[in-house]
Amino acid sequence: MSKRTTIDAKGAFCPGPLMELIAALKLVEVGDEIEVLSTDKGTVTDTPEWVNKVGHEMVETVEHDGYWSVVVRKAK
Repeated sequence: MSKRTTIDAKGAFCPGPLMELIAALKLVEVGDEIEVLSTDKGTVTDTPEWVNKVGHEMVETVEHDGYWSVVVRKAK
């Protein structure tokens, strides 16, 4: 059964949130999801670009009040 890990990277600036995502992906199983909470708007564009390049899967990007939630599923 897949699980979801949440990384609170609010207040960190690019490339911090993406670096935290990359580190976390090494620790989870294929099919697991990682949610990154970020106040850096760059995360919204940088993360999907990186995910597509390396072959994982974007699940969703949701804008909340003052931050974004970006969810990625480990695909390999």
